[in-house]
Amino acid sequence: MSATTSQQRRKFVDCREYPSEKNCSLKISGTEDEVLDAAVQHAVSVHAHENTPGLRDELRKFLKDETE
Repeated sequence: MSATTSQQRRKFVDCREYPSEKNCSLKISGTEDEVLDAAVQHAVSVHAHENTPGLRDELRKFLKDETE
């Protein structure tokens, strides 16, 4: 792992914190960009959201710092 990667704070988003009809239990963690990319794909494919810039902005608000 490079110094740049190891110094980036890991983020996560956990679907269990946001009730849905699917009762989803997925938790995604990684760099902010990785989590946002995966969360957008998940929101579109599983929760039937539209892939819009607004969706990405909303998901960014849900990101939390991961503690090690």
